[in-house]
Amino acid sequence: MNKLIVLSTLIASISLCTPALAWNKAGHMVSGAIAYTELKNKAPQSLPKVIALLKKHPDYAIEWQTQLSNVPQADRDLYLFMLAARWSDDARKTTEDRPSWHYVNLPFKLGATVTTIPASPTGEENILTALAQNRTLLAAPGTTPTKAIALTWIFHLTGDIHQPLHTTKAVSTQFPLPEGDRGGTRFYIRAKEGSSTISLHKYWDDLILGSDRFQSVRNQAISLRQNTDYQRTNFPEITETSFDKWGKESYKLAPSVYENVQSGTKTNGKALPDGYADTAKTIAQRRLVLAGYRLADYLKSAF
Repeated sequence: MNKLIVLSTLIASISLCTPALAWNKAGHMVSGAIAYTELKNKAPQSLPKVIALLKKHPDYAIEWQTQLSNVPQADRDLYLFMLAARWSDDARKTTEDRPSWHYVNLPFKLGATVTTIPASPTGEENILTALAQNRTLLAAPGTTPTKAIALTWIFHLTGDIHQPLHTTKAVSTQFPLPEGDRGGTRFYIRAKEGSSTISLHKYWDDLILGSDRFQSVRNQAISLRQNTDYQRTNFPEITETSFDKWGKESYKLAPSVYENVQSGTKTNGKALPDGYADTAKTIAQRRLVLAGYRLADYLKSAF
C-alpha cells in the first residue's frame, strides 16, 4: 500500500485542491462487482433489467462497448457493472460532472466523540440530495438515457456515501469553520516517515485497490466476498435503506479516522501513527463491501 501511496502523489496536487472526490475508480469498480455477484445470486430476474438500462447510457455506445469487447463474453455484464460504478469519476470535467454530489461536509470537532450528528445543510446540493434526486429519476417510467445516467449515479454515490470522509469535515483552530478540512483534502499526512505528503482523503481513497484492470478488480471483489468477516450475516445494519442513515453511519466513524492523527503542511505532512494503516484498511474494506451489498439490495427492489 505504501508504494501505491507514493505513486499516487504524482496526482495528489490536483486532488488536494478540490472537494472530496471518491473512493478511487478501482474501489468503485470493486463495489460494482460485489453488487453484480450479489444480484446474480440473490435476484437473477432483476439483473437483465439493470443491464438493459445501462445499455441505454450515452457512454455505452461511445466507450463501454469497446471496453467490454476486451474481456470474455461471460464477463461482460460483470465488467459493465464495474464501468457503471466508476462512470461518475470518468465524467469529471465534462457536462455531466457534478462535483458537489460526491459528498456532504458535516462538521466534526477534532478530538471529540460523536454524541449527536449535525443536520444536513439545507439549500445546497450534496450527496444526500443527489441520491434522492436520482432515485426519483430512476423511478420514472420507461428506459431512457436520462434514467441510465441516474442509475450510474446511484451506483457511484452508494459507494461514496460509505466512505467516512465523504460525510465529514474536521473542525479545529487549524481548520476553522465554515470550510474545516474539506473532507480531509486539506489534512496533510505521510503514510510513514520518509514517504511523500498526501491528503488524508487521498490516503483513504486508495486503501482498497490501486489497479483498475478488470482481472485485478474481480480478484479483489472475490477475495472480499469470501472473507468470513465480510459475509452478509456480519452486517446487522445491512437492512437499513435510508440514504441519510448511511451517511450518518459514515459520520460516526470520524473519531476513528482522525484518532491520533496530526496534519502538517501541504509540503510537509505528519506521519500516521503506528497501527493506523491496519485499522483504516479494515474500516474501508468493511464499508466498501457493505456498499456493494446495499447497492445490490437497492437494485433488487428498484427492478
